[in-house]
Amino acid sequence: MYRPDWDEYFLGIADAVAARADCVRRRVGAVVVVDRRIRATGYNGTAPGEPGCEACPRSKMSYDEVPLGSSYKAEGPGRCYSTHAEKNAMDYCDEEDLVGATLYLNTSMCDGCRKLVKASGVRRVVTPEGEERM
Repeated sequence: MYRPDWDEYFLGIADAVAARADCVRRRVGAVVVVDRRIRATGYNGTAPGEPGCEACPRSKMSYDEVPLGSSYKAEGPGRCYSTHAEKNAMDYCDEEDLVGATLYLNTSMCDGCRKLVKASGVRRVVTPEGEERM
């Protein structure tokens, strides 16, 4: 019987969380973990009560027009209405939960989220591509 290690286990949960994302271009899931206990989860999406991806200009553009992984802060037709999964997960934590925590993501971070995560006190980020110490 195969039993996943802790990193694989929490990455699997990040994949499950991503299923709640309402973005048609990219589904991202985040899990904040302290001492092998989940403190919060988050996925990319619009604010509660706001129109989802169906109203987002970015969702109607091709990857040639707005490449996957390009800045979500872009103005004009490439702008995105979603909040990133990392931010959503960290917003549901108490400050002390973030200090020394591990953040699990089902994909790599953008530069903006990397800055937020570093400033939060999260010590480690784990993605399918590997581990990053903050």
